[in-house]
Amino acid sequence: MIKLSASILAADFTRLGDEIRILEKEKIPYIHIDVMDGHFVQNLSMGIPTVEGIRKITNLVLDVHLMISNPEVYIEKFAEAGADIINFHFEAADNPKKIIEQIRAAGKKCAVTINPDTPVEKIFGIIKYVDMVLVMSVHPGLGGQEFMVSSLERIKKIYNYIKKNSLNVDIEVDGGVGLHNIREIIEAGANVIVAGSAVFHSKDISADIKRFNEIFEEFDCG
Repeated sequence: MIKLSASILAADFTRLGDEIRILEKEKIPYIHIDVMDGHFVQNLSMGIPTVEGIRKITNLVLDVHLMISNPEVYIEKFAEAGADIINFHFEAADNPKKIIEQIRAAGKKCAVTINPDTPVEKIFGIIKYVDMVLVMSVHPGLGGQEFMVSSLERIKKIYNYIKKNSLNVDIEVDGGVGLHNIREIIEAGANVIVAGSAVFHSKDISADIKRFNEIFEEFDCG
């Protein structure tokens, strides 16, 4: 089943509660929360209080994307704040397997993210230990970038590895995703789609979410 993970980095924070209620009404399964530390990536963004606040107002799955250095220091804190999926960057981890074990011990689902410049083969040894791989299709840390077409081949390589090894692992894609390119991204093998601007910068959020879901149904029922 293909799922939409709505990235609140693009949301209007003056009416975040209202926009989350729209997501609930349209049965969006995941909220994607980008956490940036100004070190691993240049920008600063949401942190533990944001996750805690959102957890209080929704039961949607919180897909927390840690774009931070030393993620192992914060795993338990984000778990306690209400994250359902904790997603760390392969490039930020000295010992990825240890971080995976931390996330599991905290009772959360685990995802590993890979940046555009990192060969996908580097994560093949740990894919069997995670629930999801997030393929960055832009350079992390800045919103509004265009989708990197080279990401399609990277998604295909990961998808083929997962199928060859009979693994039950989702492939998530984040960056420059919209209604204009969603079909080719799904065809490459992705089944969790992060969309920020394409959802929250719409003139009619509900209408565009429905359009995403109609495309997802084409593939789920096809």
